[in-house]
Amino acid sequence: MPQRAFKQVDVFTAVPYRGNPLAVVLDGTGLSTEQMQHFTNWTNLSEATFLLPPSDEGRAQGADYRVRIFCPGRELPFAGHPTLGSCHAWLQAGGRPRGEHVVQECGIGLVKLRRAGDRLAFAAPPLRKSGPLPEADVALIARGLGIARDDIVNHAWCDNGPNWRGVMLRSAGQVLALKPDGAVLSGLDIGVVGPRGKVGVVGSRTADDECAFEVRAFFPGNNGMAEDPVTGSLNAALAQWLIGAGLAPASYIASQGTALGRAGRVHVERDATGEIWIGGDSVTCIEGTVQL
Repeated sequence: MPQRAFKQVDVFTAVPYRGNPLAVVLDGTGLSTEQMQHFTNWTNLSEATFLLPPSDEGRAQGADYRVRIFCPGRELPFAGHPTLGSCHAWLQAGGRPRGEHVVQECGIGLVKLRRAGDRLAFAAPPLRKSGPLPEADVALIARGLGIARDDIVNHAWCDNGPNWRGVMLRSAGQVLALKPDGAVLSGLDIGVVGPRGKVGVVGSRTADDECAFEVRAFFPGNNGMAEDPVTGSLNAALAQWLIGAGLAPASYIASQGTALGRAGRVHVERDATGEIWIGGDSVTCIEGTVQL
């Protein structure tokens, strides 16, 4: 087997081992879908990515590289923390964007990324499905989360590739206290958000005061229901929903991973043109080669 350059990157944190890890194979040329999936499953991480040259069509549209994104058991058309982590690894390995932004090609098409110092941010892709969830889904989610139906104060489809269903609870404390039932929620991708402190107020008193929301993400994993430490795609979809509905300010920070002992920070901003950017720091924790 050939040796391929490899990095394991921690995303949505500047402190190693406090964010969401990602396996990045820097040259996936010649690997089959089956090989990529098998390697992803072996890593036992939530996602692994494989960098490739852009397709002819993608290159013509300005793509700098192409990425295939896998989670246990399936390939994803888009995911947020793999987008930031893959771009971080590509730049660190000497990648140079052709234009002002880095342009990534993936299953949903082209995704723009911008740099602000060491922090990267991607432009939130359009939602594939939006609007309120069916009431039957809301009742099922409430039962699966072990809460009363009335504890869900808002809800919406948050599908931007991953088929997220978003629900908002009354407080961050409720979000952190959740103990989901994987049997009830089997097959569903659930994102839960709760206000944290004074929504929209970015304070300097403590790190926690800087965060407007606490977020948790549950999805089918290798061994039943899993929880993602920090989720870019979900936060991108939540931002489009919450800002669009007037439930969040145009700029805020979300906390995720607290329940897992992490300290993920997702920086959300809607710019003057109305485009929403999802940003975070990344740090490389492991680098070397893998046999693939």
